[in-house]
Amino acid sequence: MGSPEGPAVTYRASRRRVPSRFPHRGARSLRAKLTLINVALLMCAIVVACTVSLMGMRHFFLDTIDKQLTSTRDSIAESNLTLQQIEALSTLGIALDELSPGSGERGLLPHSDFQFVAVDASGTAIRVAGLEPTGRQRDLAAAVDDAGRLARSDRPVDVTLDDEPFRATAATLDDGTTVVLAGSTEFVHTNIRKAVKFDFGLSTVLLGLLAVLTMIGAHHRLRPLEDMVETASAIADGDLTRRVPSSRHPATEVEQLRIALNSMLQQVETAYSTRERSAEQLRQFVADASHELRTPLSAIRGYLQLFDRGMLNAPEDRDRAWSRINSEVDRMHRLVDELLMLARLDQRAELRLRNTDVCALVRDAAADLRAQQPERPVTVRADGVLLVHADECGLRQVLGNLVGNVRVHTPRDAPVELSVRRTDETVTVVVADRGPGLAEEDAVRVFDRFFRAGGGAGSGLGLAIVRGVVDAHGGRVTVRRRSGGGLAVVVALPAGPGGRGYPGETPGGSSVGGSAPVPDAGPGPGPSPASPPSSPSSPSSSSASGAAGKGS
Repeated sequence: MGSPEGPAVTYRASRRRVPSRFPHRGARSLRAKLTLINVALLMCAIVVACTVSLMGMRHFFLDTIDKQLTSTRDSIAESNLTLQQIEALSTLGIALDELSPGSGERGLLPHSDFQFVAVDASGTAIRVAGLEPTGRQRDLAAAVDDAGRLARSDRPVDVTLDDEPFRATAATLDDGTTVVLAGSTEFVHTNIRKAVKFDFGLSTVLLGLLAVLTMIGAHHRLRPLEDMVETASAIADGDLTRRVPSSRHPATEVEQLRIALNSMLQQVETAYSTRERSAEQLRQFVADASHELRTPLSAIRGYLQLFDRGMLNAPEDRDRAWSRINSEVDRMHRLVDELLMLARLDQRAELRLRNTDVCALVRDAAADLRAQQPERPVTVRADGVLLVHADECGLRQVLGNLVGNVRVHTPRDAPVELSVRRTDETVTVVVADRGPGLAEEDAVRVFDRFFRAGGGAGSGLGLAIVRGVVDAHGGRVTVRRRSGGGLAVVVALPAGPGGRGYPGETPGGSSVGGSAPVPDAGPGPGPSPASPPSSPSSPSSSSASGAAGKGS
C-alpha cells in the first residue's frame, strides 16, 4: 500500500497544572465581578424588603395607637358629660382603665405613655376636679395649636413632649371644654430601631454567606475556562495533544465551548501534523532528487574529464564513453520528466476528463508488454467496453508505469494478468504478476517517492506517479502480496458521471466473456463475475519464457 499517514494521534485531556503564559487576572476579575453583582443585587433586595417591612411595622403600631385614641375620643364625645359632673371623671377613669394595665391584665399602652388635659377655648390647661394641671399636661396643651380644630379632625396628629413623640387627638364636651388625649409613640421607634439592628445583622450574615457561596460557585463554574487557558498555554509551549477536559455539566454553554474548542484544536493539530509531514517529505524529496540528479551528472562529468585529459584515444573507448553519456542524459531526462509530473500532480493540475474506455487502455498496455517481451505469458480480462469519466493520458501513464514495473522487476517468464471489473460505483483495474513479490515492510513504502525495494533499478518515482494520478481522479491504489508469490496492484476509480460499461460485450454487441478477480490476490475491492479462461489462440493472451529480476 502507499506510505502510511503516520500513527493516529490520541489527544489527552489532562488536569495536570502547567504554568500559564496568560495571567489569571481576567478569571479572578470575572469571579469578583460575579460576586459583587450578586452581593449588590441581594443588598438592594434586602434594603427594599427591610424598608417595606419597617414601614409596615411602623404603620401598624401607629394605626393601633390612633385607633385607641380615636376610640377614647369617641367615647368621651358620645357621653354628653360636662366637666363639672363627677360622672365625667368616672367615665374618664373607665377609659383610662381600658388603656392602662389593670388587675393582672396588660393593656396595649402603658399608663405613663398616655396623657390627657382639659383646655378652655383659648387652649389653656384648666383644673379638673380641683387638681392643677401638671407640667406634662401644660406642655401637651401648648403643643396643640388649635384644640377645637383637632377635635373636629378625624385623624390624630404628631406632637412632641420633651423630645418624646406622641400622637394626639381631642374631644369637645357639652359645656364647650375640650379634652386633649395623647399617646406616646416612643415604643414604636424603639422597636423599629431594634428591628433595624436585627435586619442589619441578618443582612450582613446573608451577604457574607452569599459572597462565599458565589465565590465557590464561580470558581467551580469558571474552572473550564481556566482549563482552556492552561490548555492554550500547553499548546503554545508545543504540546499539541492537550485538550480541554470535559465538564460535569454537559448542557452548559461552557461545555459547548469546550467541545467547539477541542474540535478546533483537533483540526489545528491535524493541519500542523500534515504540514510537518509535508515539510519532511519535501526535505526528503529535495535530498533524494539532488542525489538522483547528482549520480548521472557525476558520470557525465567523469567521462568529460577523461576526454579533456586525452585518456580516451581508442575509438571503442570514445564510443563507449559517448554511449554512457547519452544513457545518463536520457536517465536525467526521464527523471526530470517524472519530477515535473509529480509537481503538476501536487499542484492539482486540471484533468482533461472525458469518457474513456478502460478496457481498451488495458488491452493497449498488454499489447505493448507483449511487443517488448514476447516470451512473457500475458492474460487479459478486459474484453468489451467499459467507460469512465477520466483523463485518458493519465490512465495510460498509470497502466504504462504498472506494466513497465512488471517488465523491469520480474522474470521474463513470470505470468502477468491484467483485468478490469466494475461494481455499482467503482471501476477496478488489477495488474498481477507471479514475480518474487515484496517484503511486508517494503509493501508499506512502495508508493513513497524515490523508494526502491532492495536498491533495485529505476528512479523510484513510477508508483508515486501512479498514486498521484489515481488520487487526482478521486480513486485509490493498493498493493497486495499474492499467496504463492507475486504482487497485485489494484487501482480503484470512481465510475463518475457518464460512465457506463459493457463488460463481456464487444463493441459490436457479441458476448465474449466477463471480468474476474485476480486469482490468489486476496479479497478484492468488490465482487465480479467469473470469466472463462482465454484460449491460447485468443488475442487477449499469449505466452513465452525468459528471465529477469524483481523489485519495487
